[in-house]
Amino acid sequence: MAAKDIQRSKVYDAEQLVRTMFDRAEERGLRMVQVMGSQITLPIERKFASLDSVQAYVDAVLALGWVAATWPDAGRRIIVRARSGSGAAHYERDTATIAVPLHRGNTAWALRELVVLHELAHHFGDEDEPQHGGAFVDRYITLVGEIVGSEAAFVLRAMMAESGVRIG
Repeated sequence: MAAKDIQRSKVYDAEQLVRTMFDRAEERGLRMVQVMGSQITLPIERKFASLDSVQAYVDAVLALGWVAATWPDAGRRIIVRARSGSGAAHYERDTATIAVPLHRGNTAWALRELVVLHELAHHFGDEDEPQHGGAFVDRYITLVGEIVGSEAAFVLRAMMAESGVRIG
C-alpha cells in the first residue's frame, strides 16, 4: 500500500507556477525570467497536438539509453489515452497508462512536455512510495533537466523548494 501523499498540493502549486512562467514567456516571446535572484533563459517546452504525438514522445523517452539504464520500468510500454474532463492528467500503474485531457475550448493545458514528464516520473516510481514524495520529485526534476534542459530543472527545483516541497 502506498504511503500517504502529503506533498500533492504543494507539488501541484509549484508546477502551476512553472507552467505559468513557460506560458508567459511564450506569449511575450521573451524567454528570460528572474528566478530566486538568477536570470534564466527558459528552453522551449514541447506542446502536443494529439494523443498520437504524446504517444510518440513517450515512446521516444522510454527508448533513451540513459532512461533505460536508470529505471528498469522504462522497458514496460506505456499507453497514452484521452481522459474525460479537463481537471488533471494521471498515471494508471496497473495498466501502465497515461491519461491526459484533450482540448477543451481553446485550452489544452495537459498536452505539454512538463505534464507528460510528471506522469512518466510516476511510471518509474515504486508502487509503495508516496505519489508525490521526495523520490518522485527528484525523478521528475531529473527527467525535466535531461530532456527539457537544465534551466527548466533549475526553475522547477526552485519553485518546488519555494513551495516547501521535499526533494529526494
